[in-house]
Amino acid sequence: MDIYSLIKPILFKLDAELAHNFTLKSLKLAQKIGILSFLAKMPRAQPRTVMGLTFPNPVGLAAGLDKNAAYIDGLAALHFGFIEVGTVTPRPQPGNAQPRLFRVTEAEGIINRFGFNNLGVDALVENVKRAKFKGIIGINIGKNFDTPNERAVEDYLICLRKVYAFASYVTVNISSPNTKNLRQLQETAALSLLLAALKQEQAKLFQAHRRYVPITLKIAPDLEEEQVEKIADLLLEHGFDGVIATNTTLARDAVEGMDNADEAGGLSGAPVKDKSTVVIRQLAQRLQGRIPIIGVGGILNAQDALEKMQAGASLVQIYSGLIYRGPGLVQEACKEIGSFNAN
Repeated sequence: MDIYSLIKPILFKLDAELAHNFTLKSLKLAQKIGILSFLAKMPRAQPRTVMGLTFPNPVGLAAGLDKNAAYIDGLAALHFGFIEVGTVTPRPQPGNAQPRLFRVTEAEGIINRFGFNNLGVDALVENVKRAKFKGIIGINIGKNFDTPNERAVEDYLICLRKVYAFASYVTVNISSPNTKNLRQLQETAALSLLLAALKQEQAKLFQAHRRYVPITLKIAPDLEEEQVEKIADLLLEHGFDGVIATNTTLARDAVEGMDNADEAGGLSGAPVKDKSTVVIRQLAQRLQGRIPIIGVGGILNAQDALEKMQAGASLVQIYSGLIYRGPGLVQEACKEIGSFNAN
């Protein structure tokens, strides 16, 4: 039995957000005093180049766990191939009222309605600059809740400009269900304007910094196939560097009748696995390898990670799986993906 198996029952007795914050602070302390090697073993190196970046292994941490980039070094000690921090907004905002994080333990799911709670992009940048970790860091950007969609582009551009010099790649989050009307930015006309503006700004920033930072788009699992295809076509049209599939779901059919299932917010974990994989497969079919896909959603064991790769992902990310399975999931997923790639 690993150490996390002993700790998990205690954490699960706490309020979910309290446990979330306690775990991150404990991780930071454990990293500082050098005991994290007992929690996580280093996976075998599986370097792969995606978006022009060399990832030491294909298993990353999804955005949302470390919103302010305050725990990068502790998380890096768990041997992720890359770490995505955020979502961050131009101005600080408290997010939605508590409670706003709920376990659907029976289904190994989590519902959150955080609402992009964060300390603002300037605070995140300072934390990234302080981190000792020199690996791949993705920075996930969003808009403030009180910025109307008609002006959303401005918020994304502010964040892009501020994080560009400190990010390995930048993710544009238009798919959180917890910011009112945000998902409307996935509609064709609005999305085309946003992508065009971001690519134009990326070109200017490349000239200024003499460094190309890829930009990815994170999309929802609750899209019809036609919508997925339109998004894929726009990503190709505008020369985007990657796509992350998927965010959390609003659907509740997989958890109906379970404790906390009726809470508002986005559902992650095992219940979103199949929906996410379907979107990955649809994207892969449409994109035909021209843009890489990062697969995320419901990876709770090594086979789940492999399934995302088989559907067409070049890399995967975990979040809820870390909470339900612990840090050992990183090594297990790397091993399974490595065996698949070796065949």
